[in-house]
This record gives sequence, structure tokens and C-alpha cells, in this order.
Amino acid sequence: MESISSALQQYDSHHKTGALVQFADDAATVNLKIGISFISQLKAKANAFQEIPHWSFEAVYQQLIDRWEDLLSRVDLDPSTPEATKHMFYTGLYHTMIMPVDRSGENPGWSDDDCYYDDFYAIWDTYRTSSPLITLLDPDREVEIVNALLNIYKRDGYMPDARSGNSNGRTQGGSNAEIVIADAFVKGLGLGNERSTIDYELALEAMLKDATTPPGGNEEAEGRGGLVQYLQYGYIPYGIPRAGNRTIEYAFCDYAIAEVAKGLGKEALAQQYYKRAKNWQHLWRSDFTQDGVKGFILPKDKNGNWLDRVPFGHSKNQPRSFVYTPNVSYEGPWYVAWWDCFFYEASSWEYSLSMPHDIPALIEACGGKETFDKRLDTFFEHRYYNVANEPSFLTPCLYHWIGRPDKTSDRVLQIIRNNFNDSPSGIPGNDDSGSMSSWLAFHILGLYPNAGHNYYLLHTPMVKEATIKLRNGKTLTIKAPKLSDKNFRVKSVSLNGMPLSDHRITHQQIMEGGVLQFEMVKGKTTVNETVALTPTRDQTEPSREGKYLFTYSLHGQTRRFTVNIDTSDKGVTLKWGIERNLKWWHGSYIMSQKALAEASCLNYEQPLDRQHITLGDKELFAILSQKALDSIKSNGTCVFNNTTFTLVDQLPATDTHPSLLHLKDSDEGAEMWVADDKSLPLIWEMKDNPVEINWKVSVL
Repeated sequence: MESISSALQQYDSHHKTGALVQFADDAATVNLKIGISFISQLKAKANAFQEIPHWSFEAVYQQLIDRWEDLLSRVDLDPSTPEATKHMFYTGLYHTMIMPVDRSGENPGWSDDDCYYDDFYAIWDTYRTSSPLITLLDPDREVEIVNALLNIYKRDGYMPDARSGNSNGRTQGGSNAEIVIADAFVKGLGLGNERSTIDYELALEAMLKDATTPPGGNEEAEGRGGLVQYLQYGYIPYGIPRAGNRTIEYAFCDYAIAEVAKGLGKEALAQQYYKRAKNWQHLWRSDFTQDGVKGFILPKDKNGNWLDRVPFGHSKNQPRSFVYTPNVSYEGPWYVAWWDCFFYEASSWEYSLSMPHDIPALIEACGGKETFDKRLDTFFEHRYYNVANEPSFLTPCLYHWIGRPDKTSDRVLQIIRNNFNDSPSGIPGNDDSGSMSSWLAFHILGLYPNAGHNYYLLHTPMVKEATIKLRNGKTLTIKAPKLSDKNFRVKSVSLNGMPLSDHRITHQQIMEGGVLQFEMVKGKTTVNETVALTPTRDQTEPSREGKYLFTYSLHGQTRRFTVNIDTSDKGVTLKWGIERNLKWWHGSYIMSQKALAEASCLNYEQPLDRQHITLGDKELFAILSQKALDSIKSNGTCVFNNTTFTLVDQLPATDTHPSLLHLKDSDEGAEMWVADDKSLPLIWEMKDNPVEINWKVSVL
């Protein structure tokens, strides 16, 4: 094998690196060192031999075990804890500590001794629970993470929301590094010795850069997209991607700036940003009611008008819009990517409860504590809560703000019992760099953080005793000795014998150590145990008897779903299924024989899971009418969706598709390929559709 260069200096040739290794046929054991570097082959070689100067596999293995044991043993659970709970808890700690990754000295963009972390994937996911859990168990690491964010800011101009491969990636909502910094600041991180110092003046500068300087053409990768409009109107008008959640998340990020500014003695600046933290109220539509609940975050245009219907696409001939209601997860067809919608990865039902920095004002906007209590119950009982996604993370704990921590306990315990287990599929959604795992770990302990604040909410723990070994040498022991299946109601909580009447504990109180005691009593849950909090999805893939796979695309995002097409004398039914989070969603489009014969337009209506849409006689889904097909074959044109399509050529049938008629709209540039099949003129491909929905069909 060609030897690795031993030169003192080496440049990055940008060539792929590989190796071909052969071993003797009689070799029983092979010792192999592999070095990895983002900088050069030479650095990779150095890493391999500096990190492992010996050839003992057992020593390397034991070193790895010891490092993980040091982290995981920072919380000891009572020996009586059920094995499944132990598995879930310690797996949660493990998942949380994997990312971001310490790559100090391994950034090809700059070379210095400063902290450098990569693989923030993404702070939008991790700021809520992952960062607070690292802060609690490994504060020195969290200080390094914050300093890495600031070092990225110094070199690249913005802190990341997502970053991997030494490059800032997609910003999903707010500029959420601000919340990570504020969380560290209010908990006193980086204010001690030189080894673990954070320059909060620099941090405030970086936060203000996000809040005041538009990132230009790079709004999807860093900074705040739509910032110009946010500063002009106090909200982001509909039409700018993720206008809804960006508005309320920017308000939270502005609160984080205010907290740091106030702590640094910059009172005028703090008041300016406390005021901006109220901007979510500009999108609060107080007169909108659904399911007996009043008041939601809903879309508004730049002129201040509420939008009951929202448009999509830019076609002059095919105007399309959707009725927008709070239970719409995204306003385009279900196969449209959510990046460009009003909300990202959640509905207004979820986001209208997602103001972690301004909950008393939210309760007032909802009509007061009693109304808010009923709203939360409706939210859970109507299955709007989504345990698998971060915008709903804090929601079960909102009962605390109306004096009902017992209902927080009921909801949290039910959510965990219905959705988590210690099997390989025991997490109900994407773990997102430990976000879901850290959410679970906190709740097992009976603590829950509100990121950017210095307190933890207290509720029924899932263990009789747990001891947290704090890095300052002290310990906090959480005790619930009478905890059982019957004794799950918290009568009172005390810290070192002193009652905590509001069921909260501050970070500073935790760091002083001692005993956090839960007095448990018998009680009957106030939650209907038969209510499933998340929709039950089928675990198995739907039948592929239909032989078709539809691949939809929008702005580079793709959606693939299987389609089973049934035809009869009554018409045609397209039964679709799509995989999300390892589960399958189902629905159908039902079209009459009259529609198949004479319809004059396509339908882009959004189906929901298990929804069956019956189209009118003038609409089809992904199919042309037989009348349009006859027109094409007789005179070379057809009018569909108020658009004239002209026959360009015809493709002969192959093993992968039937004979296809290639049509083009000369006015708006759309092209489509239609099956030359009178019984089913399926549109096999749509390209450059001005409605911005394209697709391609293949045979399974």
C-alpha cells in the first residue's frame, strides 16, 4: 500500500482519499488504526497516532467505556427503578451527548486554539431540552459550545442555527443561538474562572447582528429571514417562508437579547427588546374560533389584512388557494415541502401555545386561566398535540401557569406511557440530536426546563430516587419514596425541608445541592386515560397493488408516495400512502365517471391522513379527462385549467411507461406527458408547472 506522506506541510488537494487493503488468508486478527481529518492526509495520520499511540484494542475500548461511564454516572437512579425506565433514561443521556461534536483544531477554515464544535443539527431542535441538559450535567462542555458559536460568528459573520461540514446550514425558525446564550447567561455559565469564561459582550454583539442585520441572499442559512419586514411591520407578512413561526420565534429570540442586555446593565437596550418580544401579538387573531377555542396565530398580509384563504403558485391561468384554519399543518398540498409555508413542522394549534417567554400574556389573550385550562384540555383531547415535534415540547407543562401542576403530571405521564418504550423504535419521532431523548430524561426526573429561563418546573417523577452529581462537587438528590402506580399525585415539594409552593426550582438552587423531596399521595387522574394524544398510524407499508410511485417536487424538496388506482363504472379512485417517521399515512381521491369523461381542471386540494376527498365533476387529480385526450388527438391541443396545451411529440411505449403524449403550454412554460390511454389518461410527468407542483410517475 502506498505510504502516507511525512511532509511537514501539506495542502488540501480536494481529491477523494481512499485505500485498498489486503490481508493474508490465514490472518486471524487484524489491528488497524484509522485517522480522520477535515484538513489533510497528514493531519489524519497525526490524529491516528497521537490519539492511539499503542496497539491495544482493549485499552481503546476501556478508554471509551470510561469516558461514557463518567458522563452517564453523573445521574444515579434508585436500584428499584424498572429496567425499562433505566434503559430509556441512560439512552437519553447518551443521545444528548453525541452532538454537537468537538472538532477543535479540525476546522480547515481557520487554525487556532479556540473551541470549535460542528454538527449543530439543529439548534432549533436542541435549544429547548438538549442544551439545558448538557448545562446541568456537563456545564464545561456547554461553555465550550457557546464559545464555539461565538468563534463561528467572529469568522463567518453569523452564528449558525444548523451547521455541519464546517458550513452554516438551514435556519428553520428563529436565530436560536440567542436562546442558547441567554440560557447559559441566566444560569451563570462562563462567569467563573478563565478556563470556562464566556465573553457575553461579544455574545450580545452576535445576538444583535442576528436581530438587526438582514443576511442578504443567504436567509435560509443564517441570521433572520424576513427581518426587513419584521422590523417594518412588527411581524412577517404571509408570502415570506415560515412567516408565522418566524414571527413568534423572533419574538422569543428578542426576549433572549433583552435578558442578556439587562444582565450586562444595558437597560435601555433591554427595554427595547422586551418590547419587541411582544411582537407575536401582531399575528394573534383574537376573533377566530375553532373547536370552541378562540384566538390563534394566523396569516396576515403586509397591509394588515387577515387571510382566510392563502394562495400558492404564480400561474395567471390556474389561480389556486387554500382555506387557512388553525388545524392546517401546512397550507399547500400535503406533498408540498413545509419550508415555504406559514408554519414550519406544526399547526397554529401548536404554535399558538408556543410563547415560552410570555405565557402570562398568552393566557390573558386566551381569555384567562379558566378558559386557558379548557383550551389545553381541548388541545390534547382533540389530538392536536404532537409529541414527536419540538414546538409542542413545553405545552404539557403549561398547566403550571394556571396553578394545576397535577394536570401537567397527568399529561406528561400519559404521553410517556403511550409513546415511549425501551425498544429500538421507542422514540415517537426523529430524535433530532437528542432533543426527544433529553425531553424524556428531564421528565423521568420530574424536572422540566423552560429554555432561556433559570428555573425548572416540577411534576411527578418516574423514579423513587435519583442523585445528580453536580460538577461543583455537590449533589442534588431527588426523592419520591412513596411513589407508586397508586401514589402518583404530588401533594407537596420541598427543597432541604423548605416548601416550593409554585412547583419550580431555580438553577441556582439546584447548584447549591441538597434534597428535593416529593410527597406523593393517592389520586385519580383528571385525564381520560383512553384518549390517545397522538394519531395512531399504521406501522406497515400500504399495498402496492396499484403499481405506481408518484414523486412530487417543490423547490428541490421531494415527496414520494405509492398510489393504487381503482377504476369502475362509477369512476376512478386514487388511494395514496406516504411514509413519514417510519409510519404510513393514507387517503384517497375519488373521481366520478362524469369527471373522468369531461372535467376541465386539475385539483390540488390538500388531503390529511385518512381523509378521502370526493372531487366535483369538473376536477381530476393527476389525470386528464377523456374529452381533453380526444381534443389532443383530433386537433393537437386541449384546454385544461384555463390553459391551452399543444401536442409537441409522442413517445412510444416502453417497459417503464405506456405511449405518452408530450404537451406544452406556450404561455406559461408548463410541460406534461400524458398516457395515451382513453380509459385512464394519467399525467405521467408534470414539469415547470406555474402552480409550482411537479411530479413524475413510475411503475413499481
